[in-house]
Amino acid sequence: MTAENVSPHPDNGSAPIAVIAGASGFIGRSLMTPLNSWGYHVRTIGQAASSGTHVSWDDPEEIAALIDGADLLINFAGRSVGCRYNDRNRQGIWDSRVMTTRVLNDAVRTASSPPRLWINSSTATIYRHAMDQPQTEDDGDIGEGFSVDVAKGWEREFFQGELPRTRRVAIRMAIVLGDGAALNMLATAARFGAGGPQLEGRWFGHTRYRGIGPDASGPKVWHRHPLSHGRQRFSWVHIDDVVRAIRFIDEHEELTGPINVSSPGVSDNTTLMASLRRAVRMPLGIPAPRWLLEIGMLVLRQESELVLKSRWVLPKRLEQAGFDFTWTDIRAATKSLLR
Repeated sequence: MTAENVSPHPDNGSAPIAVIAGASGFIGRSLMTPLNSWGYHVRTIGQAASSGTHVSWDDPEEIAALIDGADLLINFAGRSVGCRYNDRNRQGIWDSRVMTTRVLNDAVRTASSPPRLWINSSTATIYRHAMDQPQTEDDGDIGEGFSVDVAKGWEREFFQGELPRTRRVAIRMAIVLGDGAALNMLATAARFGAGGPQLEGRWFGHTRYRGIGPDASGPKVWHRHPLSHGRQRFSWVHIDDVVRAIRFIDEHEELTGPINVSSPGVSDNTTLMASLRRAVRMPLGIPAPRWLLEIGMLVLRQESELVLKSRWVLPKRLEQAGFDFTWTDIRAATKSLLR
């Protein structure tokens, strides 16, 4: 995973090409204008029906041609996890991440002039439910179950094989706050008075969170986390800091491998929901015990894992390299995004 010592922006008489896979998504859209301002000529890979997409996932030969000669490749492809984890959706979540990354890996490996840098999306959900200590790239404990197996399969395809001329960075992102589904769903709950903490508790067993993939891990029936009383950790990152971190990684050739992109200002569920209530000016926030939460999530076609799993992730490698997060206070971040 060591790249050749090449200039970040070679002086070849024209703007270097940045290829974004999954550019129609929330984070991909947020990167388009910044990449242009950084001097890149942006090209995109996406679904055939996506407006403005240059190359479709249905045409691997065109993908290979687009990537050959590109300076930067960024992959944010992956269908939303905002759904119920039935068999069809589980497989769609897996394929949209693992199989698309495999296509890109094949293209980079066969390119005569491969990208200098390949940044691939991953997720901080790869770590276990953590209430006792933070998880970093160096000493974090990998969890188990469906979401973790997807993350492991994603990164396995990304780091597969030797690519000596391409530096690879997997960004393990915490929940991104911006104009995306996660914040909008929680803010809507707060606006309607349901913005109290979400409380772990007893519930019926089910198999939706069971492992997936060739190395499927975890129990066949979802295990209950210990009672957290609304103090399950909430790791998050502001969309502005995601964009800034990508530029920072672009400019720092020493950064390779998995990188946590998560604000050092880790919050918890109770503080998060109080911040959302304050941002939307709703004084009332009814707590949601597990049984009530599960009923609500069934209606919304979502999963309770989003708010019940304790995510305690710190960006050790980014901070050691000198990156400063602009947004470290959950109250200020939610207020700015929901004003």
